[in-house]
Amino acid sequence: MEEENEPGKDQKIWQVVLAIPPGRVASYGQVAEMAGLGRQARYIGRALGKLPQGHSVPWYRVIRSSGQIAFPEGSEVYCRQVSSLEAEGVEVVNGRVAMKRFRWQ
Repeated sequence: MEEENEPGKDQKIWQVVLAIPPGRVASYGQVAEMAGLGRQARYIGRALGKLPQGHSVPWYRVIRSSGQIAFPEGSEVYCRQVSSLEAEGVEVVNGRVAMKRFRWQ
């Protein structure tokens, strides 16, 4: 069972995501581990969904461990994520990123 949201939990996640350099991606699980949240990968997406308007957190650098974009193909947010990644030099082919090539750390 997942823990209730504790103060600062979302901010820890956002700090990890801010550290992902341009041209690199991290998986939800990787972000959870680095934020000290163990195996709470599913929480990462929820935390990123709570980002305040006008933020500078590069949420689009977080993808599934398989390299797949998590949003439905063709949706507005999918297109925005692919466009943002490609603008940084990350290749997205058929909704996937080559994790061996673009994974952070």
